[in-house]
Amino acid sequence: MPVKDGDFLRLEYTGKVQETGEVFDTTDDKVAEENDIKSENKIYGAIPIIVGAGHVLKGIEDALIGMKEGEEKTLEIPPIEAFGERDPKLLQLIPMSEFRKQGIKPQIGMAITMEGTTGIIRSISGGRVRVDFNHELAGKNLQYHIKVEKIITDDEEKIRSMINLHYPNPNIDLESHKIIIEDGKVVIQMDEMTKFDKKPYMDITFARFRIARDIWENMENVDKVEFVDVFEKKVNEEAEGKTETEAEEVNKETVPEVSTEEPAEEGEVSTEEKSEPIAEEVLEERIQDKEK
Repeated sequence: MPVKDGDFLRLEYTGKVQETGEVFDTTDDKVAEENDIKSENKIYGAIPIIVGAGHVLKGIEDALIGMKEGEEKTLEIPPIEAFGERDPKLLQLIPMSEFRKQGIKPQIGMAITMEGTTGIIRSISGGRVRVDFNHELAGKNLQYHIKVEKIITDDEEKIRSMINLHYPNPNIDLESHKIIIEDGKVVIQMDEMTKFDKKPYMDITFARFRIARDIWENMENVDKVEFVDVFEKKVNEEAEGKTETEAEEVNKETVPEVSTEEPAEEGEVSTEEKSEPIAEEVLEERIQDKEK
């Protein structure tokens, strides 16, 4: 079955600068390590995308059309289909005084962000700093080796793939998300570990919106996506199956009494230290369990 626009895929790729052969991006951790570009914050392996949704460069999307599952291809992408040509207007001279006001000591090669745009300091001369706000790969011809690792056809797997793309987390098992598809609506209850995520609230909201948008724009008969957060009361296992009175007695035995005595001496354990673990500790336990 050849790839067509709107298909959900798992894609492997390695990108190089055509003129120099420099590898700048890859989904293969071994290739990343060999070329000294491996990042501890990146999850390696085939990435989920939707063809035509803008998840990868247009040149790659165009090349994917007609490919089959398992097929590989090497392609050359000109700047216009990659990161564009270099724009001289994006080279700006900034007075050194502006950096001093913010307590920054500019250095060549340093990345700075102004009004949401990142630039690289190219030179420092005569009390002025030249900053290049062009993309670092602008104006360069690129070479990509791509492979269609899988064409995703199952609706539930499509949804999980978009969660994986927009909300990547190495400590979350994709299969632990609960998904219901019914009457044009998708209901998603994400893994409970996401409740302890320290990402800014706005980042989480944007990630959920991107997941929802990709689902309703590329899955037939879906026009609504709902995220559900469930906080469930934990029942003491020893109390299950007992009468209400017996359960209360069991719970009394398992909850330490609150002491009104003086603070514990050094070396002793106080009542506060016996309290329930905080969210971070619960998260740490989950991570350790997954590593075993």
